[in-house]
Amino acid sequence: MRQRPSARLLVIDPQQRVLLFHFVHHHGALAGSSCWATPGGGVEVGETFAEAARRELWEETGIQVQDVGNAIDQRRFVMTLPCGEQVTAFEQYFVVRVADVLVSKVNWSDLELEVMAAHRWWSVEQLRQTDDIVWPADLVELLSRVL
Repeated sequence: MRQRPSARLLVIDPQQRVLLFHFVHHHGALAGSSCWATPGGGVEVGETFAEAARRELWEETGIQVQDVGNAIDQRRFVMTLPCGEQVTAFEQYFVVRVADVLVSKVNWSDLELEVMAAHRWWSVEQLRQTDDIVWPADLVELLSRVL
């Protein structure tokens, strides 16, 4: 099974809320599924996880930072991509604190434009109360370590 390294970001605003994107799949292997997930994506050839985190943050939010620091968590699991391929995902998580809550989609790929239906800043309490699927599943626990 192919390995897919990726960098994920916990983007935290001044009110201690985390940014999540609502992914809604209308086509392919994930058709009919939806979830809320942190910004981030695959590490490109020659990139470090931290470099990928900075790039993904810029591409998905328009936010630029000089440094994302060290990864605060990592996880490995099998996941299905929209094309149907199953991969072993290896994710590293980075924390970025921002002053501005504006999000830009000007750098989104065609796939992101298709599947990223919305974004929202979530408080820990809202995450505890939602019935929506949120990834990572232990996001509240992860946030409790950084807030």
